[in-house]
Amino acid sequence: MIWTLVATILLTVIAVFLALNFAKPEKELERKIEHRYAISDPQFRREMGVMMGPAIMSGNHVIDLQNGDGIFPSMLEAIAAAQDTITFETYIYWSGEIGQEFSDALSERSRAGVDVRVTIDWVGSIKMEQDLLDQMEAAGVHIERYRPLHWYNFRRMNNRTHRKLLVVDGKVAFTGGVGIADLWQGDAQDPAHWRDMHFRMEGPAVAQMQAAFNDNWIKITGEVLNGKDYFPALTPVGNMDAHLFISSPAGGSDSMHLMYLMSIAAAVQSIDLAASYFVPDALIEQALLAARKRGVRIRILVPGPHIDSEAVRLASKAGWGKLLQAGVEIHEYQPTMMHSKLLIIDREMVSVGSTNFDIRSFRLNDEASLNVYDREFAEHMTKVFEADLPQARRYTHAMWLQRPWKEKFLEKFVLPLKSQL
Repeated sequence: MIWTLVATILLTVIAVFLALNFAKPEKELERKIEHRYAISDPQFRREMGVMMGPAIMSGNHVIDLQNGDGIFPSMLEAIAAAQDTITFETYIYWSGEIGQEFSDALSERSRAGVDVRVTIDWVGSIKMEQDLLDQMEAAGVHIERYRPLHWYNFRRMNNRTHRKLLVVDGKVAFTGGVGIADLWQGDAQDPAHWRDMHFRMEGPAVAQMQAAFNDNWIKITGEVLNGKDYFPALTPVGNMDAHLFISSPAGGSDSMHLMYLMSIAAAVQSIDLAASYFVPDALIEQALLAARKRGVRIRILVPGPHIDSEAVRLASKAGWGKLLQAGVEIHEYQPTMMHSKLLIIDREMVSVGSTNFDIRSFRLNDEASLNVYDREFAEHMTKVFEADLPQARRYTHAMWLQRPWKEKFLEKFVLPLKSQL
């Protein structure tokens, strides 16, 4: 009798946990956005910069960094040059060679008198050994773990920070797809080294990235990071227009989703998407199909045989039928895990950052994405995208129809959980 009662209580607790963590936002987009203007139309930028929230800032300079060999040295160089402040937020931070390098660099700057603040997701840092944390804290680094497991916050356990933000002296910023782990090292030369990209930015929009870090720092500590060391006067350093979107279930959970829907709805020529986790919801699928009806060429690059979540692959592929039939090109990257997050619309707008093209990123995670409006940069990123295509296999509708029965069977179990993948 006692064990029956205990089992009932445990099952009730689990059911409540799942119900709270699988709950949808209070407000949710329900209708597709119609095509009313192009990306090049001033109305698009007006609505993106006013209705969506973050103002579009001019005078920025953004450069792309490819794979660990191009990304980590640039980030570590910026950290080493810090004079006043470093703010760093990441999802994955694991022990290993590169984890040690970052801990050493952050500790050295803190001992030198730089105010170093670090936010690390509790789930994403499960493989981070305590000695790395102890090293940084002993050096004076202020470290916060985002939403560690406690009985009083279990309803938020499913909401993680997936943002990747590094801001140095309030003047130089980085965002993109990489975490701090050895599998991001190298040059995507084999399955043990992932394909990814990150971005370095200077200019007025850096302040928006600093504000994005502040967003979660305030949630965790109640402390506001302000003053000229964090928000110095920023002068133009280039000619790119840009702004940073953030989203979280605590506020504006649909903003990233809406930004992507508006961008797809504005496309008139081309959509190029590199998506490490491509599990679109019904509205995104409708938007892509509507774009194809307008004659928009759509190319989507996804992971191939190397992926860190088989459940994501199954949930993703299950929904490809209508897209492939409509003429959407889907290419599976072959050499290694492709972890990039890149959207290019009409070779004019580029969106990069931490956001995956899936329901988890749109509704459950804290995310940050940088939008850049610059034809030259968009042309360059299109070349980067196209350089990956020869290393991918194009997946056809005929292949989708002939996928193994085992895949089709497993899809039925995965699809009900796709919002959690």
